[in-house]
Amino acid sequence: MSSQRIHAPELPDTLQWFNTLRPLRLANQRGKVVLLDFWTYCCINCMHILPDLAYLEQKYPDGLTVIGIHSPKFPNERVGKQVQKAINRYEIHHPVAHDPAMTVWQAYGIRAWPSMVFIDPEGYVMGIFSGEGQRDQLDMLIAEHLEKAERQGLRIRNSMSIQLEPEPDLPLKFPGKIHATATHLYISDSGHHRVLEADWMGNIQRYFGNGSPGLMDGIGEDIQFHDPQGLVKVDNKLYVADTKNHALRCIDLVSGQVETIAGKGEQGHYRNTFFDNPLQGSLNSPWDLAHYDGILYIAMAGQHQIWAMNLALKTIGVFAGSGREDIVDGKANVAAFAQPSGLSIGEGVLYVADSETSAVRNIRLHDATTNTLIGNGLFVFGDKDGIGTQARLQHALGVVWDNKRQGLWIADTYNSKIRWMALADQQVVHRDIDCTLDEPGGLSLFEDTLWIANTNSHQIVRYDIHQNKCHVNDD
Repeated sequence: MSSQRIHAPELPDTLQWFNTLRPLRLANQRGKVVLLDFWTYCCINCMHILPDLAYLEQKYPDGLTVIGIHSPKFPNERVGKQVQKAINRYEIHHPVAHDPAMTVWQAYGIRAWPSMVFIDPEGYVMGIFSGEGQRDQLDMLIAEHLEKAERQGLRIRNSMSIQLEPEPDLPLKFPGKIHATATHLYISDSGHHRVLEADWMGNIQRYFGNGSPGLMDGIGEDIQFHDPQGLVKVDNKLYVADTKNHALRCIDLVSGQVETIAGKGEQGHYRNTFFDNPLQGSLNSPWDLAHYDGILYIAMAGQHQIWAMNLALKTIGVFAGSGREDIVDGKANVAAFAQPSGLSIGEGVLYVADSETSAVRNIRLHDATTNTLIGNGLFVFGDKDGIGTQARLQHALGVVWDNKRQGLWIADTYNSKIRWMALADQQVVHRDIDCTLDEPGGLSLFEDTLWIANTNSHQIVRYDIHQNKCHVNDD
C-alpha cells in the first residue's frame, strides 16, 4: 500500500447505476470506509471476491460502503441490461456503477481485474488491492480505520439503502448447462441452486436441491448446491460441477442420493498436483464436465486448467494446463488456458470452450497435447465467421461434438449466437436458428436435436438441426 495521501477522485455523472435509487457521491460517504470494486462480469477472479465483499458488508453494515465499478472487457459487457443480468445472476447486493467508457478505471490508474480501492473515512485513497485473497487484510484495515474515525469524532453510522431489480419468477433461473439423453433432460438450474430432471417436453420430474445455496448431501430436495453448472450422465449416475462450492457431486438417479465426491467446499489453488483422496483436495470453480472411458474431465475455470478424475480409482489431478491464464498450445505442462468453461468428447479428443480467450481448443486424450482451433489471444475477440483462427467469437461458454456431422456446435455466448465448425475444412459459420438467444451458456446434443441453455432468458431451447426449427421449453 502507498503511504501518500491522495483525495479519491469523485465519481463522474456519466455512470449508469444499479441497486440504488440514485447515483452515489463519494463526498457523501465521509465518515465511512469505501471500497471501490473494479470488476467485469466475465471474470472468474472477480466472481471469487464477491463472497469476501459480502462478508465484509455484513460485518460492517453501518461503517462500510462497497461500490462495484463495472469496467467491461467485452463489447457485450458494455450493455447496461446485460450488467443488470449479471448483478442478479451473481446475487450482488451493493450499488454498482456501470462505466463502459472506463473513465473511473483511468482516473484511479487501475490495471487489472479485480482491483479494490480502499478509501478512508476522510476521503483519502489508502491503497489499491489487486487479485483474490485480500479479505483478511481488508477486514483488519476496515476495523482499524473505523476505530480511528471513532476516536477522531469523524465516524458516521448509516446503512446503505439498496434497491434491487429482481428477475421474474419463472421455473428456471439462469440455467447454465444441460445434458440430454434419449428420454430425459438434466438441467443445472443455476440461479435456483438446484439440478432438475425433465422429459423432452420440459415437464420437470425431479428436483435435486432445496433452492438455497449450500453444500449438503442427502436425498432429493433436502440437499444443497451452490450455482451448479456442468452435468454428465454415466450409467445411472449424474455428475455435477458444483461451481461455487468448488466441488464435484454425484447424483444416484436410482435412489436419488447425492454425495460429494471431490472437493471440500472451499477454493483451492493447486497448479501441479494429484490427490489420492479427492475429498482432501480443494477445487477451483469447476465449470463443466465430460466423460470418457472411466475418466471424468473437469474444466477448472478458476485455475485455468483441465483436471481429470479416475472414477474407479477415485483419484483426481491436473490433466492439462500450466495454470497460467493465456492461450498456449503444446504438452500438458506447457499448454495454457483462460477460464475453460465448456467440454465435449469426440473421437479421442477433448474439445474445450476457452472463454476468456474466446477460443475453442482441443486436447488429444492419449498424450494431453493441446491445439487451438479458434482463438488468438486474451484480447482478441469479435463476431465473425471464417476459417479456423480467422473466425472470431466473444466469450464462448459451450461446445459440443457432433459425430454424425463431424463438427462442433459452439455457444458463442456474448454474441448470443450458435456457431458451427466443420472439422474437415475448419469453416466457422453462424447458424441462424429461429429463436432469440441471450447469452446461451450450455449445449447438449442427442442425434438431430441440439439443446441450448438460453441462460439470460431463463429458458431451454430445443433446436431440430435437420428441420432448422427451434422450440422453447420455459414453462
